[in-house]
Amino acid sequence: MSLLVVGLSHRSAPVSVLERASLSVDAKAKLLHDTLAAEPATEAAVLATCNRIELYADVDKFHAGVAELSTLLAQHSGVALEELTPYLYVHYEDRAVHHLFSVACGLDSMVVGEGQILGQIKDALALGQELHTAGRLINDLFQQALRVGKRAHSETGIDRAGQSLVTFGLEQLSMGVPVEAWAAGKRALVIGAGSMSSLAAATLARAGVAEVVVANRTLERAERLVEILGEKVAARAVAMDAVARELTRVDVAVSCTGATGLVLTADDIAAALAERVSVGAVAPGTVGAGRTAGTVSGQPVPAVPVADRAARTPSAAVTVDADPQVVARLAEAAARLGRLADAGAARTLAAGTGVSADADACPVDLAPGASGRAAIAGVDATSLELHGAWADRAEATGRQAVRRATVPQQGGQSGGAVRIALLDLAMPRDVDAAVHRLAGVRLVDIESLAEASADAPMAADVDQVKAIVAAEVAAFGAAQRAAHITPTVVALRAMAAEVVASEVARLDGRLPELDERQRAEVTQTVRRVVDKLLHAPTVRVKQLASEPGGAGYADALRELFDLDPETVAAVSRVKNTGPAAS
Repeated sequence: MSLLVVGLSHRSAPVSVLERASLSVDAKAKLLHDTLAAEPATEAAVLATCNRIELYADVDKFHAGVAELSTLLAQHSGVALEELTPYLYVHYEDRAVHHLFSVACGLDSMVVGEGQILGQIKDALALGQELHTAGRLINDLFQQALRVGKRAHSETGIDRAGQSLVTFGLEQLSMGVPVEAWAAGKRALVIGAGSMSSLAAATLARAGVAEVVVANRTLERAERLVEILGEKVAARAVAMDAVARELTRVDVAVSCTGATGLVLTADDIAAALAERVSVGAVAPGTVGAGRTAGTVSGQPVPAVPVADRAARTPSAAVTVDADPQVVARLAEAAARLGRLADAGAARTLAAGTGVSADADACPVDLAPGASGRAAIAGVDATSLELHGAWADRAEATGRQAVRRATVPQQGGQSGGAVRIALLDLAMPRDVDAAVHRLAGVRLVDIESLAEASADAPMAADVDQVKAIVAAEVAAFGAAQRAAHITPTVVALRAMAAEVVASEVARLDGRLPELDERQRAEVTQTVRRVVDKLLHAPTVRVKQLASEPGGAGYADALRELFDLDPETVAAVSRVKNTGPAAS
């Protein structure tokens, strides 16, 4: 066995590097094909999850294998080799087996003990089998890893040491409140319909949300997931182009897609928040079918959704002294964009508000020193909303403003009222990290989960799982080493059978008068003698070969009996075409 693994994970690399190095489905397939095309590797598999990228291969040369696999990872991940190298780790032979078995048991996961990794290992093996890059060693290794992982979960309490990444993420969103209490009655949006998204939808349903909306690029997959969820919670499927609309009415959104770019930008979230808020300067208008309309400073304002506004927690009132012309400009922007802009932007743009703030902290670059109407020249409504939200936070720390018009005060990451909670489980990220700056938004992503999990307590069951892993690694190594010498033993016995057949044929020529019974007795006697002579050494050589460092016994056997290397290789080829390699 010459198993080599080269990879990087949340333990060796920052999330920003993992995000850039993530592999698409096509990239994984190309990586496997190129690995087999490389000289040192004869079979390969790639395990790529949200927090690890690992390439496994059977190589004939260690140093050449490390160099080739590292180069291939860099080429297909798009991260330069010199930048990737400091974060790579290498495991060889028994250490490589130990690593994969530990991964399968959840010992190397971001959340210790989580079981989703077993499905990801199964998917990695299935891809290798589909592309015919998984041979005897990879098949044996990954199938045994799945068995070890299942054994660890069934025989120990490793499940108590942690939970799925989804559950851990929801716990971070709930900020100390039991997830069931936090989720009760909420509306949830799940973006994506893959394994992680499906787990998220099921977890939310169990937690007691009122509704789950599933959005996916392939609507049929979303509908299949909704059918599964239908017995547990009210659920419906929508196309991806409906995500913006759904964001205006949900309380929590979970995203985990295979997209290479952002699925939700800061502008998307800001727009969704803006459509939830009625501007304080709006004159009362008609209300019907969940929509309201009015005017701002005499300017018409389009009707916008006010999904379940009454069900939301009442917000504190904040008034501003707004320049009528500034408010009119906001109304024009609202009419152009088809939604209301946050009147909080007017607060900081009105001349003479006395609001001073740290420019480095502001998410929007306004004209230096400008105020009033000059400050909003060329600034879109979304940016005004962001600037207004920033001013709200600045005001809360002691800055003063003259107040008149009424707007809801927003909360966010710092502990205010959370109007929408976002859980991003994708790698690369689906949700723009800039939403951290938006008031009223709480975002938990892979990076924040990594930081939180570093302080998670380890369960006593971890030691028991480590003992299982150590025993399974020893057993796997012994089996592989014994299997390595088997072709040599088979070739030796085949040679002995040929010698017996040759000598019996020669005896027939010398003693043609022997009848069939006598000839059969002589043949059987010769075979018994040969079998008895070979039995002890072949059994012993298998025992010795199964021990560490026993690989050399196969070579010694070939030398001692002058076995043809091609005969041994032929036996190996026949063995490797068995069912396990299919």
